Amino acid sequence: MDDTLKRLLDAEMRAERLAQQAEAEQDSLIQQAMADAKAENERFTARIPELHRTFIAKAEERAEQNIAELRRRYDERHVQLRDQAEQRESEALEAAFQILIGLEH
Repeated sequence: MDDTLKRLLDAEMRAERLAQQAEAEQDSLIQQAMADAKAENERFTARIPELHRTFIAKAEERAEQNIAELRRRYDERHVQLRDQAEQRESEALEAAFQILIGLEH
């Protein structure tokens, strides 16, 4: 009976050591995962200014493209209006002349 009891105690002690080792490994893995997550967070945080600058640069580029497009459309519309004004100029002068002639009579 002493032999059996001794083997059971030895087995229990081995099991306890294995459980402690497993717990220590688990703690170590958790600590490593937390350290990795912290490092990733720090890398991301460090990149925020760069990401912000890139975003601003792209936004400015899009704004400049939109401004150029609006200017191009404005210039086209200005030319169209100028052409229409020139086409209607003689008609307007004739109408004004007729009004003036009508006022004299």
